[in-house]
Amino acid sequence: MDGEKKKINVRSIVAHAVLIFLSFLCLFFFYILIINATRSHAQLQLGFSALPGSSFMTNFKNVVNDPAIPILRGVLNSLIVSGCSAAIVTYFSALTAYGIYVYDFRLKKAAFTFIMMILVMPTQVTALGFLRLVTNMGLDDTLWPLILPSVASPAVFYFMHSYMQSSLPKELVEAARIDGSGEFYTFNRIVLPIMKPAIAVQAIFTFVGSWNNYFVPALVITSKNKQTLPIMIATLRGADYMNFDMGKIYMMIAIAIVPIIVIYLFLSKFIVEGVALGGVKE
Repeated sequence: MDGEKKKINVRSIVAHAVLIFLSFLCLFFFYILIINATRSHAQLQLGFSALPGSSFMTNFKNVVNDPAIPILRGVLNSLIVSGCSAAIVTYFSALTAYGIYVYDFRLKKAAFTFIMMILVMPTQVTALGFLRLVTNMGLDDTLWPLILPSVASPAVFYFMHSYMQSSLPKELVEAARIDGSGEFYTFNRIVLPIMKPAIAVQAIFTFVGSWNNYFVPALVITSKNKQTLPIMIATLRGADYMNFDMGKIYMMIAIAIVPIIVIYLFLSKFIVEGVALGGVKE
C-alpha cells in the first residue's frame, strides 16, 4: 500500500509540474506583451525586460489620439464583425446540422458529402471570385462581406453534426413532434439548449478567427473608418522609420487581445460543462 501511495504521489507531482510548465509557456508571452505595452520605443530598443515601464498611459494616449488610426472605431468594427459572425455561424450551422441529422431524405448523404468537399477548399482559391461577386453586388468597402459568409461554415457544421450524434437522441425530437411542437420551436427551445457547450466552443473559435482575420478585410475594405483591428495594426507596423513606435504597436495588440479574453471568460463555463457531460455519458 505504501508503495502504491508513493507511485501516486510521484505521478501527481510530475503531472502538476508539467501543467505548471505548460501554463507558464502559455501565459509568459501575454505577460511580456503587457510589459512591452508599458515601455516606450526607446526602452524597447534596449532589449528584453521583465519589469514594467512607466509609459503605459503615454502609449495608450498615443494610440487613442492618433488621427491616422481610429483605434476605437476599429475595435467597434471588429466587435460588430466578430460578434455577428459568431452568432450567425453557430445558429445556422446548428440548424443545418439538425436538418441533416434528423431528417431522412434521398440526397442526405450527397448533401453531407458536398458540404465536406467545401471544407477542404482554401479561401485563397475563391478570393478572386468572391471579390468580383462582392463588387457586383455593391458590397465592397462595407462590413457585410465579412459577416454574411458566416452563414455557411462547413467546419462548424461538421462539429455540430458530430455533437448531435453523441448528445441529441432522435427520440427526443420525435416526442416533441408527437406533442405538437413545430420544427423551429423544437430546434430553438429543445435542441439549442442541449447544444450550448458546442455552441460556446464554436462561438469562441469563430469570434477569435474573425477577430484576427486579416486577409478578407484587406481584400474588401478601403476606408479607414471601416477597417478592423488587424488592418490597423498592420498599417501601424508598416509605418516609415521616423514614425515607427513599438510602444504603440504593443499597446494596440494588447487592446486587441482584451475582448477575446473577455469573451472566453464568459463562455468558458459552457466548455467545462460540455467536458463534464461528456464524462458521464454512457
